[in-house]
Amino acid sequence: MTDHELEKINSISEEIMKLTHDELLMNMRFLDSALFNLKVTRGSNNGVHVFTGNELLFSNVKLISDYKTHINKCKRLYLHTLLHCVFSHAYDSKGKDKKLWDLATDIAVESVALDFELAILSLPTDDLLLNRINNIKKEFRRIYKGNTSISAQKIYKYFLIEELSDDGYEEWVKLTKYDEHLYWDIKEEIEYSNEQWQRIAESIKADLKSFSKGKTNSENLEENLNIATREKYDYSEFLRRFMVMSENLSINDDEFDYIYYTYGMKLYDNMPLIEPLEYKDSNKIKEFVIAIDTSASCKGELVKAFLERTVNILRDSENFFNKINIHIIQCDNQVRSDTVIRDKDDFSQFMNEYTVIGFGSTDFRPVFDYVDEMIENEQFSDLKGLIYFTDGYGIYPETKKNYDVAFVFLSDDENAPKVPPWAIKVILTEEDIMINE
Repeated sequence: MTDHELEKINSISEEIMKLTHDELLMNMRFLDSALFNLKVTRGSNNGVHVFTGNELLFSNVKLISDYKTHINKCKRLYLHTLLHCVFSHAYDSKGKDKKLWDLATDIAVESVALDFELAILSLPTDDLLLNRINNIKKEFRRIYKGNTSISAQKIYKYFLIEELSDDGYEEWVKLTKYDEHLYWDIKEEIEYSNEQWQRIAESIKADLKSFSKGKTNSENLEENLNIATREKYDYSEFLRRFMVMSENLSINDDEFDYIYYTYGMKLYDNMPLIEPLEYKDSNKIKEFVIAIDTSASCKGELVKAFLERTVNILRDSENFFNKINIHIIQCDNQVRSDTVIRDKDDFSQFMNEYTVIGFGSTDFRPVFDYVDEMIENEQFSDLKGLIYFTDGYGIYPETKKNYDVAFVFLSDDENAPKVPPWAIKVILTEEDIMINE
């Protein structure tokens, strides 16, 4: 290929991308900030488009070939990569099986692309893709009790359980793959840009309401935006906030000086200058309260799944006392039951016999009054914290407590009452609870 021919190809491909950008902007104004922030650059001519996590490197040869095959393929490529950025897929790839996560993210963005129902995005393969996505939605309706919205996180966890055949995987790839996901594990640059994309996602959420009303199905887009913009929590790490300091009878290697010990043994004929400390401070889970909102708005299956996950994290933790004082309280507008857990066996028995009690309205205050009364009666020696699992629609206490308080929600509902400034707010998605890795 001569320099003149190469220059012409470069010019044509760049013009295609410019026209694609402008057409997407005209039809989806709520994506304007995202479209102006995505870096789009000519890459190598190896016939592969690459999304680095920050930038789309398009192949001139493949782009022109795609354009000739179907003019809308270039628009789907541009939107596909753009949605990867908006949904923070590269940032969320840490610790995941790359093959499955790549596929899950591709399915998620293509599901959203279909929801727009725009002629400029339509492709001949869409009917087949939509049929396969609807099959997944049927499974989600069963797993998530009616919630059929598509997200990469849901799909990934589903594929971890329902193993894909090689043929099934290849069929999905043919329908959803537009770019190679290279360099997603280079976190320095991705983490730097992710803050920017989170702000863009917040802006899209605000603009989406006026755009989507009566025009398109935005359920999948909204769910993915909520996941991208919510504050990320490691729930097992979060539970460590509720550990207490205690003395364990074991040698404290961190504070023991072996130099003086061995010097004394040598100088004074097996008489050490110092003895090792026979205890050390360690973070151990000993006393806290798990309050479960059993009002009519909280599903019984989710309540039990949340308890199972919490219990499993505690049971598997190295920082778990043999003897503990944990109260699991069921409550709606009053305290319905209080189960005291003293050891690991109590956990197993409780979960085997557990039934949800309540289903009234929600008032958080009776639980805190009940716990304060137990503290006064010395039923706790050092209560570190209280975890309250709820939908957020209730009456909060007015005064700060002398122990840590966390409210765990399934979604970040802007219409729900605000959590008091002295309490911790934690967001767990429904799929985080219903399907565990």
